[in-house]
Amino acid sequence: MKILIDGDGCPVIDLTIKVARKYGIEVVIFCDTAHMIDRLGVKTIIIQKGMDAVDFMIANNVHKEDIVVTQDYGLAAMILSKKAAAINQNGFIYTEGNIDQLLFRRHVVKVARKSGARLKGPKKRTEEDNIKFKEGLIKLCEAKLAQEKTTL
Repeated sequence: MKILIDGDGCPVIDLTIKVARKYGIEVVIFCDTAHMIDRLGVKTIIIQKGMDAVDFMIANNVHKEDIVVTQDYGLAAMILSKKAAAINQNGFIYTEGNIDQLLFRRHVVKVARKSGARLKGPKKRTEEDNIKFKEGLIKLCEAKLAQEKTTL
């Protein structure tokens, strides 16, 4: 079991590493050449810049026992199709039950922006967001570890 981080623009890298260390889980950070991310004791895989290059590299390296930290709905959908777990930076856990609606919403927003609509960006990150993320990640870690024990 590993935690894979979509590192480009991820505000919870250090928090993820802290939780992973508590459970003895390996962390791998994936980023492109514009975001050189280096953390002691954590493997970083750097990918050449390109549209969705990091996402495809993560999808190609994920296993069903893994957890992926990403804010990208498209990547989350690929992760779920491989039966792995995915969580965003605010602790929202992606599931088979919510991913289609999220992808549809992303499509609607993209169409609106193309037609000239101006939409608000994300709200400023708060400490409450960090708490929710940590709680969600702990929940996933404990569920995955329990799952591993039952399959041994």
